[in-house]
Amino acid sequence: MYLNRSTDISLRILMLGATRDDLLTIDELAESLVVPRHHLAKVVQRLQHLGLLETVRGRRGGVRLAATAQTASIGGIVRELEGGTEVVDCDGDPICPVSRGCLLRGALRRAQEAFYASLDPLTVGDLTAPPARQVLLSLGRR
Repeated sequence: MYLNRSTDISLRILMLGATRDDLLTIDELAESLVVPRHHLAKVVQRLQHLGLLETVRGRRGGVRLAATAQTASIGGIVRELEGGTEVVDCDGDPICPVSRGCLLRGALRRAQEAFYASLDPLTVGDLTAPPARQVLLSLGRR
């Protein structure tokens, strides 16, 4: 299974945010995570909309993890960010000619759900335990 780039960036933002109490600017996040600023800003906006990040406007503004984000399920976050996409696009253009009798689509849906289910018990806080915590703490403090 392959995650969208924005899902990958979202998880990294949440992990970094979970290790910091101070506000992080978009520029700091972009530099620390080696992500283009414009793309990162869009991802931050989506995370704020989902209630995982809080934003503070103004000269000394930035973003920080929302209070409930530490305990948010990684499986739930990934499901939300990935949307209703499937592993294969049977209904694309052109429509798959064997889709009416195909058993693969159902098997792939079950595999995808098993992937998400394996992430359900993990929380953002879990992903910031040692040794990841030490690496995350070093980011942006060069």
